[in-house]
Amino acid sequence: MRHLVHLCAAVVLLAVPVCSAQTTPATHHAKKPPKPEPTQQELFDYVRTQLLSLSTSDGVNNNLEVTYDLATSILSITRPDGRCNIFLANLDANSALWETFDPSDTYHTREQVLRLTLTSVNGKSARTCYDEHDQADSSMAANRARLLFSLASANAIPGFTDKMDAAIKKLIVLAGGNPQKDIF
Repeated sequence: MRHLVHLCAAVVLLAVPVCSAQTTPATHHAKKPPKPEPTQQELFDYVRTQLLSLSTSDGVNNNLEVTYDLATSILSITRPDGRCNIFLANLDANSALWETFDPSDTYHTREQVLRLTLTSVNGKSARTCYDEHDQADSSMAANRARLLFSLASANAIPGFTDKMDAAIKKLIVLAGGNPQKDIF
């Protein structure tokens, strides 16, 4: 019995330092400060780079130039057939839709395009498009804005659609557009 008492006492003496070691606060290394949110200019620079570097080369859907006016929040994309001014402040970030599109017609085979379509909030225009003579093109639906990328080039970049989706949605919000909401 005496051995049992000594054994229990030894177990308790050994357990106390272990338990107290678990309750003493551990020294933590200094945490890195959170990464700052990107600015409008940084987000535009990313979007512009992707639109230009992942552009198709079919002579029709090419993104030739991309500009952004910080004062008006207008993203302008110039293509061979004209340009479209996209009003980011009028877009709904919840409406982003990615799809694969085949722009081929009966006479010309073209490479497939990865297309991001965004719609405007009710009653507002998402874009105004102009032909190569700078005349407004009324045949284009004004409530949709579309960004085009080469499907083959975009598929070569892991996570491209997720990164672009996040960048364009943040840019829309910073421009004053409708923020993304998690409805589920």
